[in-house]
Amino acid sequence: MKIFISGSNGMVGRNLLENEDITKHDILKPPSSELNLLNFNDIKIYLKKTKPDMIIHCAGKVGGIQANMKDMYKFFTENALMGINLVKAAKEHGIKKFLNLSSSCTYPRNYKNPLKEEYILQAELEPTNEGYALAKLSILKMCEYISREYPGYQYKTFIPCNLYGRWDKFDEANSHMIPAVIKKIYNAVVSKLPEIEIWGDGTARREFMYASDLASCVAKAIENFEDVPSVMNVGLGFDYSINEYYETIKKILEYKGSFIYNTSMPVGMKQKLLNIDLQSKWGWKPQVSLEQGIERTYQFFLGYVNDKV
Repeated sequence: MKIFISGSNGMVGRNLLENEDITKHDILKPPSSELNLLNFNDIKIYLKKTKPDMIIHCAGKVGGIQANMKDMYKFFTENALMGINLVKAAKEHGIKKFLNLSSSCTYPRNYKNPLKEEYILQAELEPTNEGYALAKLSILKMCEYISREYPGYQYKTFIPCNLYGRWDKFDEANSHMIPAVIKKIYNAVVSKLPEIEIWGDGTARREFMYASDLASCVAKAIENFEDVPSVMNVGLGFDYSINEYYETIKKILEYKGSFIYNTSMPVGMKQKLLNIDLQSKWGWKPQVSLEQGIERTYQFFLGYVNDKV
């Protein structure tokens, strides 16, 4: 098949492009300099010229709690425009297969865990990433409407748990938790700092999956798209506390210092664990353990640091 992958330069996109079961297909991967997803007409022209059989949408403006809280307007508008433009253009050009990669931020805050797909829109969102979540919800619902109202169109959504891995962003202010903590502890080792601050009390729980596992799930979906549920969680089915993530990274980086807690800082939802019953029934599960994933991510980070020197 000819498959258009949006966001091919991001962490998820790059992991997709490292999966041989995906790259055996004819892959279209235009950079943002070639295709501006914020411009609907540019997308229409591109799809008319290239005629893909399938679209995998993983482009987006992403960041951690600090970045989301600081720039809610752009997190909403840019993510909503990119997704809505792409879905609408795909529908108008008769592209029958569309896989939308969403986010677990679309689930209600502090809701019943594990989070089932039917819990979408059942309660208020987490305020620290509300703009991003609303944008992702809009795209998810568009895909549902098209699949329901237009026979032959299969527009489906994966809701992955939190991700980390190769090609992640290692920036304490703008990245997600695991890469930010890797950099924080690495800097503490290099600078021989005796203490590292953790936001909150460390008891909040998160489900982080290595990004190459998501790529393997997408590869299976490409080959079995008719069997993919309309909306499906993709995750581990279990989680760890923030303290456990810090301790695992501390061990791998051989940091000898201690942790202190800043309970005045925001931590987001206390728990965000996905229910993976649909995923299990569909017949897929991740393969990379937390220790393996963090070790591989750390090795990638070391290369990233050396490139910056």
